[in-house]
Amino acid sequence: MKLVHFSDVHIGVENFSRIDPDTGLSSRLMDFLGTLDEVIDYCIDSNVDLAIFAGDAYKSRNPSQTHQREFAKRIQRLSTAEIPVVLVEGNHDIPSVFGRATSLDIFKTLNVSNVILGNKAETHLVNTKSGYIQVITIPWARRSNLLTRDEMKGLSLESINAVIQDKLSTIISELASKLDIAIPAILASHVTISGATTSSEQSMMLGKDYVLLTSSVSLPIFDYVALGHVHKRQTINQNKPTINYSGSLERIDFGEENDDKGFYSIEIDETATSTNRLQKADFIKVKARKLLTIKVDVEPESLDPTEQVLNEISKHELKETVVRLTISMPNSYEGKLIDSRIRDALKPAHYLAGISVSIKGSERVRLGAEYNSSVSPMDTLKMYLKIKKIPKKHSSLLIDKASQIIENSGNIQNAGS
Repeated sequence: MKLVHFSDVHIGVENFSRIDPDTGLSSRLMDFLGTLDEVIDYCIDSNVDLAIFAGDAYKSRNPSQTHQREFAKRIQRLSTAEIPVVLVEGNHDIPSVFGRATSLDIFKTLNVSNVILGNKAETHLVNTKSGYIQVITIPWARRSNLLTRDEMKGLSLESINAVIQDKLSTIISELASKLDIAIPAILASHVTISGATTSSEQSMMLGKDYVLLTSSVSLPIFDYVALGHVHKRQTINQNKPTINYSGSLERIDFGEENDDKGFYSIEIDETATSTNRLQKADFIKVKARKLLTIKVDVEPESLDPTEQVLNEISKHELKETVVRLTISMPNSYEGKLIDSRIRDALKPAHYLAGISVSIKGSERVRLGAEYNSSVSPMDTLKMYLKIKKIPKKHSSLLIDKASQIIENSGNIQNAGS
C-alpha cells in the first residue's frame, strides 16, 4: 500500500511576486500551484492508494475564488484518478467566526467522490485499491469547539491551551483504542508537537499555539503519523510510529531559505503484523523557488567597495531566484557604493527583496523592488517604517505628523501662489 503525505500548500502567499505575463496571475501563485502539481503528478504517475493532506490549503481563511478554483482543480485530478484523498482542516482553513463554512467544506457539500474531509476528530475507514486503511483525523482545534464559556472564565491563554492539550490527548487515545489492530492505521493532524523546530521567521503562524506532547500521538497502534502546521520538514519520532512533518511545499520567507521542500512517499505492508507494517517513508523534494541571501563584508583595505560587492554577486546564480543583499562596511566607505551598478548586477534575479547596508552597527535599509519614483512620499515613509519594524503605535504617530507637515506645506505653497 502506497501513500503520499503533504501539507501547508498556502495558496495565496504572494510576497516576492510579480505578474506572470502569460496568465495575468501572480508569479508566486504559479510557484505554489507548481509545487502542488508535482505532488498530484507523483500520486497519479505512481498510482498511489491514498493521499493525505495535513492542512492549510490557503494563506487566508477567506481565499479568493481564483485560489479556491485552482486548489479544487488539483483535488479533482486525484478524484478522477480514483485516488482517495483525506483533507485535514488547518488553522488557515477555518474562519475565525464560529458557524461560518470552512474553505474546505465545499468538497463535502458537493459530495466530491474519493474526497474525505477531516473537519473533526474521527476515524475514517478508507477503501483503497490495496485494501482498507484506518485514518484518524485531528483538525486544528478551535477553542470554542472544545471549551465551554464556563471552562474559560478567568483562565489565562496558557491555562486554556493546557486544557485543550489534555482534551485532545484524551480524544486521540479514545479513538485509537477503538481501532482494528488487523487493519493499517494512520493519524493525520494539523497540530504543533513538542520538540518540533520552526524556521527562523515562520511568519505564517496565527496566534499562540497549543502544543501536544509527542507521547499523545506516538501510540503503538499507529503505523504512521502525518502532521501539518510546522513549515520545516522533520521527523519527530523515528521509532514506531514514525512521526513526520512534511513541511510547506514552497518557501514562505527567508526563514525557510535553506529548508528542503517536498512531501513524503510512504509504503505500508498491509499483510505484515501491526508492529512491522511501515516499510519506508521517503522524502521527495519539489522544485520550490530558491531564496538567496548574499552577504558582503566590505574589507577596510578594499580599494573599491562597489567592485567587491559586484564580485560577490557574480559568484551566485540569480536566474529564477528571489534575492536579498546585505552589505556591512566601515563608515569610511559611506556614500561610496554605486547603487545603480549594484542593482543592474541583480537584475537577472526573479525578484529583488531588498538591499540593506550596515555601517558601524547602524543599519541603513534601502527599499526593495516595490519602490520607484512614482511612489508618494507618504507611501515611501510607510514602506520604510515597515522595513525598520517600527512599533505600530510609533509608526502611526510618525505618519500623522508627516501628514500634517505635508498638508501645512501644501497650504503655504497655495498661500504663496
